[in-house]
Amino acid sequence: MNFDLKSFIETVGYLGVFLIIFAESGLLIGFFLPGDSLLFTAGLLAAEGFFSLSLLVVVSFLGAVIGDSVGYTFGHKVGRRLFSQKESWLFKKEHLLKAEEFYEKHGGKTIVLARFMPFIRTFAPIVAGIGRMRYPSFLSFNIIGGLLWAIGLPVLGFTLGKSIPDIDKYLLPIIALIVIVSVAPSLLHFYSDNKSRVHALIRKKIFRRS
Repeated sequence: MNFDLKSFIETVGYLGVFLIIFAESGLLIGFFLPGDSLLFTAGLLAAEGFFSLSLLVVVSFLGAVIGDSVGYTFGHKVGRRLFSQKESWLFKKEHLLKAEEFYEKHGGKTIVLARFMPFIRTFAPIVAGIGRMRYPSFLSFNIIGGLLWAIGLPVLGFTLGKSIPDIDKYLLPIIALIVIVSVAPSLLHFYSDNKSRVHALIRKKIFRRS
């Protein structure tokens, strides 16, 4: 599986890396793409001399920032229209107002943290556009998130590739760790916001068993 991933990245090259990061960052159909593992593995390939690290991080950064901007534009131009149609269980004006309120309070933090959360990073810029987050503010946090994620992961892969001999043997555990670390913030945030509900649900299940 490690070889397949590396072989795939070698085949698609810089253009493929750009398109995959772009699609995962801003297109609804890109939510399933392996952004974290792709960036990290591309960094390993840079350590082996297949990629130029400087060119790789530029390509990755541009794909991430442009992709998020396209997602924001889609949400702002198209997403809001869905709420102007006849209301359904999903497209309710109530949800739109909640999105606007949320991004007014937490928009910047959300855009940055979403970069490190699989699936969420695809939808966060779209919802930001729907929620009318100011574009200059969105762009600032988009760039910060892009720097941390799209440059940070390839540099991490490059550094470890240069430091640890035969790191390919540990690629799967490393990628699994990256995914766990990426998902952890959203789980902790959900738990802190719903602590009482989670505890009540646990107690309810315990009492049922007893």
